[in-house]
Amino acid sequence: MRKFEGVVNLLNEVGMLTHIPRSGFAFLGSGEQSVAEHSFRMTLVAYALARLVDAPIDQHKLMIMCLVHDLPEARIGDLNYVQKKYVTPDLDKALVDLAAGSFLGPEIAAWIQEYEQGDSLEAQLARDADQLELLLVLKREEELGNQRAKDWMENALQRLKTSVGKQMGEAICRTFSDDWWLSDKTDSHWIDGKGVSQQNDKRP
Repeated sequence: MRKFEGVVNLLNEVGMLTHIPRSGFAFLGSGEQSVAEHSFRMTLVAYALARLVDAPIDQHKLMIMCLVHDLPEARIGDLNYVQKKYVTPDLDKALVDLAAGSFLGPEIAAWIQEYEQGDSLEAQLARDADQLELLLVLKREEELGNQRAKDWMENALQRLKTSVGKQMGEAICRTFSDDWWLSDKTDSHWIDGKGVSQQNDKRP
């Protein structure tokens, strides 16, 4: 029974990430996001990179690495680039305690350590996905009028390491965040406000 309780504790720890805000937005001046929201889209970014890169990839490891890479922040909080100049979190202790909490802990801690070291291709793609997810947020903030976001975007681009990550970063910068739903300007919906379902409705 203790085995299940340990997993429940781990899942509750993961749930804490929904309540921890990404602190960097306070310095940017606009935008907001939880650590959990960041990790979710980052995982999908990494999934796309894995399908685009021309090299063998352990996609399972990459996906899980992205999902758990910020899990220690449930214990140490989200420290942004300014705060890291003055505060050094005890990541090693956080990982030791995480590993001891459940039978899944040692494997998760090992993935986080691999991510932090950044040596494997999976870790490099995950770290690029981390920056690319930030870049997606910054692109939207820049479109909404925050001119400081442009400088932050340049910094994020410089942190990218892989070729596929750099190409994705360039694509993000040249693609408007609403292109996915506003790209078809010929759609009559944008003129008369009538969607397909309304046009096909024969009721008087």
